Amino acid sequence: MAYKDLREFIEVLERKGLLRRIRTEVSAELEITEILDRVVKKNGPALLFENVRGYKVPVFANAFGTMERMCLSLAVDKLDEIGARIQKLLQLEAPSGIWEGIKMLPQISELTSFAPRYVNSGPCKEVVLKDNFSLDEFPVLKCWPGDGGRFITLPLVFTRNPLSGKQNVGMYRMQVYDGRTTGMHWHIHKHGARDYADTGGKIEVAVAIGADPAIVYSATAPLPDNIDEMMFAGFLRKKNVELVKCETVDLHVPAHAEIILEGYVDAKERRVEGPFGDHTGYYSLADEFPVFHITCITHRKNPVYHATVVGIPPMEDAYLGKATERIFLPLMKMQLPEIVDINLPVEAVFHNLCIVSIKKRYPGHARKVMFALWGMGQMMFAKTIIVLDGDVNVQDMGEVLWATTTRMDPVRDITLIDKAPTDTLDHASPLANLGSKMGIDATRKGKDEGFMREWPEALKMDNGVKTRVDSIWKEIGL
Repeated sequence: MAYKDLREFIEVLERKGLLRRIRTEVSAELEITEILDRVVKKNGPALLFENVRGYKVPVFANAFGTMERMCLSLAVDKLDEIGARIQKLLQLEAPSGIWEGIKMLPQISELTSFAPRYVNSGPCKEVVLKDNFSLDEFPVLKCWPGDGGRFITLPLVFTRNPLSGKQNVGMYRMQVYDGRTTGMHWHIHKHGARDYADTGGKIEVAVAIGADPAIVYSATAPLPDNIDEMMFAGFLRKKNVELVKCETVDLHVPAHAEIILEGYVDAKERRVEGPFGDHTGYYSLADEFPVFHITCITHRKNPVYHATVVGIPPMEDAYLGKATERIFLPLMKMQLPEIVDINLPVEAVFHNLCIVSIKKRYPGHARKVMFALWGMGQMMFAKTIIVLDGDVNVQDMGEVLWATTTRMDPVRDITLIDKAPTDTLDHASPLANLGSKMGIDATRKGKDEGFMREWPEALKMDNGVKTRVDSIWKEIGL
């Protein structure tokens, strides 16, 4: 099913017993974060804080904080179902005849029919404020004691590239400076920063807060430049996203969003932003970033403020990251068909460690995969890549550690690369945005790779014995 808006998703969560309403008064400064940090680490429910001190607007959070809710948000039983849909589309070939072409029409339609639909108005315009407005009306969280201020943590930031004319949406945190200005945390590698850099002057910006979950996820997805995020959201929800034009800027935003902030960023203006308690588990340091000036706020009647909290993993973003891992695996396999599976461990903050298994066919194959992955979009941020044989279950960290440490010789199998791109938030690199990479070839070696010794056979029990023991195992009850 396609959720019409965030409210419908909240209703579904409540019906399924996956949401709790918190009626006790709580503070948007630190208290909500402490509650969410405890809840997500216990695999707890989504929360709707209905009584936030000093505000009339409730806070909805931990929407995606378990694998069950992540799947529910995208209306699938398993995230791999979406990957399978993508894989089916990627397998399309030119038809051999008219009849074959006719049979392919439903698949082609799925590929092309989910472009956003433009409408004249929508619930996000139930209240339009062009004069007397302030961000102080909304319960923007201060998450951690050392934060530089209050931060909008789930903003869908819409921009239009002045050269291509294409609209983009990404998710970049926004520190609230006052009622009408915020920071815009555009990292140098991100699409929003590119749009900003291409202007040379001002760039119009619109920010949506509180959209249906497929739209929220799509803003975080590492899509190729030629794929529109709103079309991808339509593909995920199997229904076109409705977009409406803003009041004061030439941008289109989700018509059913809770809150819309309209305004501009001046390419010549920067201001200190941060520190911020980040998903790395550390405070990202204060630095100068662009400033967003708000010219208009529109919102629904009785809006809901959608927020998340990041910190020492696992946090809610862990499940958004795992969704990306499963959904985009077919795209990786399309470029690297030797890949069996991939794991971006939550504990390693995703981009710090990539574990991949392959069907190894020739000497140097593991290193070929390492370098190919580092050249693939946001995989350039992977600090460490471990390549394993296809018989290793990369989702089982016990098996990964066993195979890595028993199939790898450090001098022979470790590759180090200097002066490579790093994530802006990587505080361990010697320079901002520039550091080193490590690749570990933990595949079995043979004579074609200079290993002249005999490779031992791994322990494996006889299947007949395993079958006879099955009945005894039931008695043990483990």
